[in-house]
Amino acid sequence: MRKQEVFKKIQTEEGYRRGSRTAWKGRKWREAIQLDSDISTQGGGRLSQRVVSVLQQSRLKQSGRPTKGYNYRNSPLRFSAGPLPWNWSPTMIKVQGVLWILLGMLLWPESETASSLPLVMDSIIQALAELEQKVPVTEASGTAPAWILSANHFSPHNSLHQYLLRKAPSHNMTESEPHSLSPELQALISEVAQHDVQDGQEHGVVLAPDGSTVAVKPLLIGLEAGLQGHDCLATPCDAGDTTTNVAAIWPGLVDASTKASSTDVGATSPNEKAKTPTTVDRLLAVILAGDLGLTFLHGSQTQSSPGLGTEGCWDQLSAPRVFTLLDPKASRLTMAFLNGALDGALLGDHLSRVSRPRPPLSHLLREYYGDGVAGDRKFRSNFRRQNGAALTSAPTLAQQVWEALVQLQRLEPKQPQLQNMTQEELAQVATLATKEFTETFLGCPAILPRCRWGAAPYRGNPTPLRLPLGFLYVHHTYVPAPPCTTFQRCAANMRSMQRFHQDVRHWDDIGYSFVVGSDGYVYEGRGWHWVGAHTRGHNSRGFGVAFVGNYTGSLPSDAALKTVRDVLPSCAIRSGHLLPDYKVLGHRQLVHSDCPGNALFNLLRTWPHFTAAEN
Repeated sequence: MRKQEVFKKIQTEEGYRRGSRTAWKGRKWREAIQLDSDISTQGGGRLSQRVVSVLQQSRLKQSGRPTKGYNYRNSPLRFSAGPLPWNWSPTMIKVQGVLWILLGMLLWPESETASSLPLVMDSIIQALAELEQKVPVTEASGTAPAWILSANHFSPHNSLHQYLLRKAPSHNMTESEPHSLSPELQALISEVAQHDVQDGQEHGVVLAPDGSTVAVKPLLIGLEAGLQGHDCLATPCDAGDTTTNVAAIWPGLVDASTKASSTDVGATSPNEKAKTPTTVDRLLAVILAGDLGLTFLHGSQTQSSPGLGTEGCWDQLSAPRVFTLLDPKASRLTMAFLNGALDGALLGDHLSRVSRPRPPLSHLLREYYGDGVAGDRKFRSNFRRQNGAALTSAPTLAQQVWEALVQLQRLEPKQPQLQNMTQEELAQVATLATKEFTETFLGCPAILPRCRWGAAPYRGNPTPLRLPLGFLYVHHTYVPAPPCTTFQRCAANMRSMQRFHQDVRHWDDIGYSFVVGSDGYVYEGRGWHWVGAHTRGHNSRGFGVAFVGNYTGSLPSDAALKTVRDVLPSCAIRSGHLLPDYKVLGHRQLVHSDCPGNALFNLLRTWPHFTAAEN
């Protein structure tokens, strides 16, 4: 059947009646692409002009833009395709193709089937696994790059993503039909593929098995960047004079020495001591730099704090559907967004280094959000901050953010926040933004809020603390005795301790300010602002921090010890909750008790802020 005849058949009223208007448009699109794949024989499977035009007009209709007199050559929605690179294996195409398809589903009209699936990472992994089962590897049409470029065109601040992905090798691969997924999975993917904050609720996020909330879009962008390898992140992609070259470079394309000699960079760089960026630095720049820079740019212009890393609460933990932020005025740089960006950078770095054939993405994510990649329990989502902090550098990342703002200023000259901003001013914003990101996010422990572990309400009226405090009192829970190494076990322990404290001891709430598990997380008890019930006679003078477990004859994990000894106090000092000259005491020093256990107390006595007796 000729191509024109199939197009005519697709557009008949009979075809329209086979389903809803939305479903019909989706079928028209898919059949057009598949037809082009079957017929095209020139240029290694390039898209025909007719199919490109159909794809672009369909996208314009979704956006509400006029399509009359439309000419694909003048479209801002660029669909590129090309021959298969000689060094791309079928396995590599299939792995990357799955992610292109998943991101490309942003283009499909919204499904009329509302997803009832819980917003959990396991559902995303399930969708990836189904796509990986169904992606055929052929030398057919190269539509995948078109999907990702067009999908991101109408999203805020994605000119940088488009610019980078435009450099990616073309993908010659037949489309896997999204409708081959179950309707609920397809609806779920459409629901989470775009990240947004509206009216105090955050959209495009899922609950991970480790108890953290993760934005899906930055995660997927990081995975794709890692899969591409991104040689363009290490060397200039475009030739030309100095000005043109710098304008065309993606953040991190040149090392510090090259930057220092550039007439465009020179003295305006945020930090002269920036080192050659690591892959994680570069990937964070791809995923995060534009949003991070613009958020702090807006904050500097309005004299307000951007609210970096706001947490939130799910409507329910068993089948989460709605995520409400604890601060309704939070910026887009929420805790979930930062989690997704860091996960994307870490996994992208892993994918860029792993030998081929690469593992299926569903398998990689299942390991990362489970027991650890390739059995490495330190390389999992629970320890994203520790791993990220070890692999990035604030001066280098500041350089990346600054370059991203400069590039964005050139790509979006009408962006109101960037108009009339000098490079020196952008450098100051980049330095501040990176400092806040590295100190308040990477440099602080991940604290899961009360709602995440299922806390019962406080009984009575809490008493506020008078901050900053001068003491940190260290406990062990004794019961539960075994350390908790998973979110499920730690959360259950928290609920158990709260029931004991409220129902048996008749306290208003769980007594501790914070509880530290061996799963990489700190669990909020009474928190930073309310008097606890942890150290009789001293509750209003210090924070009570407990390790889950009995440490009479053994010690907590190294990660848990570092959290209480170094990370939590330094973060509390920066935030104004703890005095810089705070003192550490064991529970037994103030109350007749064996707490925090002989082994732990003996170690405690070697800590820098330990004091032999209260002054």
